[in-house]
Amino acid sequence: MITFHRLLAPLVACVASLAFAAADRPNVVFILADDLGWNDTTFNRPNAFYETPNIQRLAQRGLRFTQAYAANPLCSPTRASIQSGLYPARIGITAPNCHLPQVVLEKGTVKKAAPTAKVLVAASVTRFDTSYWTLAKAFKAGGYATGHFGKWHLGPEPYSPLQQGFDVDFPHWPGPGPAGSYVAPWKFPAALQFTGQPGEHIEDRMATEAIAFMKAHRNEPFYINYWAFSVHAPYDAKPALVEKYRAKAAKLPPGSGQRNPVYGAMVQSLDENVGRLLDTLDELKLSDNTIIVFFSDNGGVHWTAGTEEGAKKFNIADIPITSNAPLRGGKATTYEGGTREPCVVVWPGLTKAGAATETIIQSIDFFPTFADVLKLKVPATLKFDGKSFAPALRGAAHDRGPTFVHFPHQTPAAGGLPSTWVRVGDWKLIRFYGQNDDLTDVLELYNLRDDLSETNNLASHNPAKVKELNALITGFLKDTEAVVPPRNPDYNPSAKTATTPKGKAKGKASKQKSDPILD
Repeated sequence: MITFHRLLAPLVACVASLAFAAADRPNVVFILADDLGWNDTTFNRPNAFYETPNIQRLAQRGLRFTQAYAANPLCSPTRASIQSGLYPARIGITAPNCHLPQVVLEKGTVKKAAPTAKVLVAASVTRFDTSYWTLAKAFKAGGYATGHFGKWHLGPEPYSPLQQGFDVDFPHWPGPGPAGSYVAPWKFPAALQFTGQPGEHIEDRMATEAIAFMKAHRNEPFYINYWAFSVHAPYDAKPALVEKYRAKAAKLPPGSGQRNPVYGAMVQSLDENVGRLLDTLDELKLSDNTIIVFFSDNGGVHWTAGTEEGAKKFNIADIPITSNAPLRGGKATTYEGGTREPCVVVWPGLTKAGAATETIIQSIDFFPTFADVLKLKVPATLKFDGKSFAPALRGAAHDRGPTFVHFPHQTPAAGGLPSTWVRVGDWKLIRFYGQNDDLTDVLELYNLRDDLSETNNLASHNPAKVKELNALITGFLKDTEAVVPPRNPDYNPSAKTATTPKGKAKGKASKQKSDPILD
C-alpha cells in the first residue's frame, strides 16, 4: 500500500488541481505546540500563573475541544499521526527517536533489557517514510503553497518536510528542540546558514518567517505548519520574562504546581507569536478565509528539570516544569495528563465563535477532516485510522468510536510504563504490559466522567466492562500490527524496579540522564 502512494501522486495532483479550480480554497494554519499541557493555557481552566491572551483570543474565535487527544504521549509519534491520519502503532514511530543517526524503518523490540525490566520495549522506527501520503502532499496536490516552520522531528534529509509535501522548510532542522537554546546565539550547523542576532528568540524568528510566507502567498491558498519549538526543553527564555514570572511565582502559595518562572516565560513567548500570526491574518484580510488549528503534541512535563543546563542557569532545578492537575501524570505517561491536549479549531463558515464541545477527537482525525470538508484527494488505497469530525465543527453530535493510544516504552523519569489504552464513552481501560509480579498485565479501569484524575481503579468492580474494553485493545493491536512488549527473559524478580504500575517515579531523576527517549 505504501509504495503505491508514490505511483498515484502525479495523477492525484492533476485531479485535485482540476477539482479545486472552480472553488474558493481556504488557507490553513496548523499551530502545534510542543509539550504544552492541557491546563497551560487560560481557556480550559482559569490560570493564575500563565498568561495566554492570544491563545484565548483564538479560542474566542472558534470551537474549543475539551476532550482532544494526541495519539501518543510523546512528540514524534503524534506528529506522524497528524500528517498521515494513521495510528503511530501502525506506522511504527512510537517514540521521539527520529533525530538519531540510525535509520530504522521496520518495527521491532529491543533485543535485551536490564534485569529490572519486566518486558522488552519497542524499538521505534526512526524515520517517517516518505512513501506515506501526507497532509502536506494532499494540500500541495490541491494547488496550495505549503510551508513548514519550526520543529519537525520526523527525520533529516531525505525524510525532511521538503520530501513530505512542503515547498518551504525553515529552519530545516531535524532535532528535538532548538539547537542549544531558545535565545540566540544558537548552535545550528553552519550548513544551515541560520543565525540570529544576540538575544533573538527562536519563536520570534519562526513567526517572522511564517508571516513572510503568508504575505508572499496572500493571493493564493496556503497551508502553513507553525510547529513551535516551544515549550520543549531546553528550558530557556527571555531573561526579562523569567524575572516577571519569578515575581509572580513568589506571590503563589507554597507548593503550587504551576510556578516555574522559565516555563511561564516560554509559554508567554509562544502566546505572543500566536498573536502575531493572528494579527497578520487580520492585516491581510485573510482571517475570514483561513482555518486555524491549535493543538499540542503531548502533555506537559510534570517532573523537574534536574541537571538540565537551563535549570542551573535560572535556578529552577527543584521546581516542576508544570502541573497537569486535575489530570494525572503528564508527558510520557498514558494517564490523561499525557495525551489530553488543549485544542481549538477556527473554521470560518463551520465553527461557532466562542463555543466549546466535549466531543472526543484525536490527532489522527485532522487529516480525514480536512480531506472530507475540503475535498482533498487521497489515494484510494489509503485507509485512514482517523475519522472526520466535521459534524462536531458544525455543532452536531459526533461519535468517533473507540479511541486508542499505544505506548510500548518505559520512561522512568516520567513514571511511564509500556501500555495501551482505549476509551469508549466515559470509560477508559489501560493495559500495562507485564507489570504484575508474575509478569501478567495490570489492568486499570476509570470512569472519566466521575473520576477525571484517574484515582479510582474500578477494574475489580466491573469485570464485564474490563473484558469488553480489553477485547477492543486486542483487536486494535492486531489490526495495526502493533509491537506488543514481550516478557523479558532476563527479568530478576528480586531486582528493584524503577517505577510502579501507579505511574509514579522514584526520586527526582533528570530526563536527560535517565530517559533519552524523552527527547
